Amino acid sequence: MPETEKAGYKSIALDIAQRIVSGEFLVSSKISGRSLLAGQYHVSPETIRKAIGLLREENIVSVSQGKEITVLSSHNAYEYITKHDYLKSVYSLKQNLQLLLQEKLAIDQKFESLLTEIIDASDRLQNLKPYNPIDLKISPHSHVVGQTIGNLQFWQNTGATIIALRRGTHVSISPGPHVVLREDDILVVVGDEKIFEVTGQFINKPRI
Repeated sequence: MPETEKAGYKSIALDIAQRIVSGEFLVSSKISGRSLLAGQYHVSPETIRKAIGLLREENIVSVSQGKEITVLSSHNAYEYITKHDYLKSVYSLKQNLQLLLQEKLAIDQKFESLLTEIIDASDRLQNLKPYNPIDLKISPHSHVVGQTIGNLQFWQNTGATIIALRRGTHVSISPGPHVVLREDDILVVVGDEKIFEVTGQFINKPRI
């Protein structure tokens, strides 16, 4: 099927209107019959009939009983083209809005999912009482600076368990015994209230 046939009679009506506006078809002039137009656009006479029907409804052309097509108004042809472009623009905006709404829905669903995960994680931490994790920062003068967790016998000396180590923006989960501690490292530990006090004193003990 030719491309113009696929485009349909609406596209042909718009093209004829454009030809009227451009002056190719003058007002009061006769346009070739349907058969000749069908040959020009490589479509069936029925498709041309529908296209001319649209133009006649807009008072752009008239059709006599003898099927003679006469141009009535270039102004109406221009208005028809303008209206079509406006409707096409509105349709495009509607499509864009629908896409944005779909994206918003997807983002809202992700947000709700993350919020649920945060709430669940918070609930789990609350259930750890009295073992809520706390952060302990290593001071520059602490005796643990330059020492490995294993050499310090951290758990044996404090009873606390290191679950994470924060160094700047980097976070290590369950750091191993060979990790060397540095100043300003933040240890995330769990234990009871007494262990927290003991751990704080251990970490803050100055180098001899």
